[in-house]
Amino acid sequence: MTDYDVIVIGAGQAGLSIGYYLQRHKLSFVILEKNDRVGTSWRERYDSLVLFTPRAFNDLPGLPFPGDRHGFPDKNEAAHYLEMYAHYHSFPIRLGVEVLRVENQGGSYQVHTQEQVFRTRSVVVATGPFQEPYRPSLHAHVGKEIAQWHTATFRNGQQINPGTVLVVGGGNSGIQIATELAQKHSVFLSIGQSRTHLPLSILGKTIFYYLRSLGLLTAPSSSRLGRLYRSLPDPIFGYKKELRQLQRAGKLKIAPRTVSLSGCTAAFEDGSTADFSTIIWATGYRPNYAWLDVPGACNELGRPFHQKGVSPVPGLFFLGLPWQRNRLSALMGGVGHDAAILTNEIVDFLRTETVSIGGTMYGTPPSLS
Repeated sequence: MTDYDVIVIGAGQAGLSIGYYLQRHKLSFVILEKNDRVGTSWRERYDSLVLFTPRAFNDLPGLPFPGDRHGFPDKNEAAHYLEMYAHYHSFPIRLGVEVLRVENQGGSYQVHTQEQVFRTRSVVVATGPFQEPYRPSLHAHVGKEIAQWHTATFRNGQQINPGTVLVVGGGNSGIQIATELAQKHSVFLSIGQSRTHLPLSILGKTIFYYLRSLGLLTAPSSSRLGRLYRSLPDPIFGYKKELRQLQRAGKLKIAPRTVSLSGCTAAFEDGSTADFSTIIWATGYRPNYAWLDVPGACNELGRPFHQKGVSPVPGLFFLGLPWQRNRLSALMGGVGHDAAILTNEIVDFLRTETVSIGGTMYGTPPSLS
């Protein structure tokens, strides 16, 4: 049993960002990461993944993202940066430690792992928005001879069967994968809702410069502008020209929402059909907090209750959630701002709460006085 002021679950961009501020406040903390390396979640994404935010918009607090500040990093650069960031700041990280259960002991928390149980005064859940790959129930009607991949498990074209590829989902990942595969395969891209295409840059400046200048990226999620932006589907960054060229060449066809699947045939919302040999599910992720055994932490759908990352359960905090404070909250370059504010909430909690853990009285740590 080990005692900490804070245990952070997850050593991704959110967990590392708050580690920076916890370290500056000289709190006793540890970051638990289930993978054997920092950055693994990036390394395991599809090979051609390129971030739609330039390096200048991907800085974590205290260390700039290396390389051409106007260029767009790939997944391996993102993974390397997170690993470099962790080493640079010498964070206390326990790798290969998966959290199996978190329990609220009424004033403290027990964090159960496969090897030991940790005790802590507070917990930060920083597991990010990409937790449980989601596939619609339609996938059960696909023939056994069809190769099925989710974007979480798809890597490259070597996984594709000969024949037509059906990509279901028109977000940024779906668009990237569809345009990549259409270079060598016939591709149907099934898009369930219309999306706005935005260029990656205008007049030599990244589109994110303009979005930030207009206040769209930093508009609070509860504001009128934030609510409007949040109600719209995420835009597609780039690829408009590439999609048009592939369509004109007959290599890629845009189809509406997929409404049914049977064997190797897809039926679309407009009544058209298509046969395929491989299907890529670019249908996103769902939260999975089944290990969070804390009454009042999540609703009946398993989504956390929180106000800007602060749970109604004392001592429990969340970081890196989509729209936690604004559009930047789940992006690498925005989570640091949220981490700074959330750390102040944690410090206030530790100042005001006096708890007894295992017979030892914990009050205000000397470093906080």
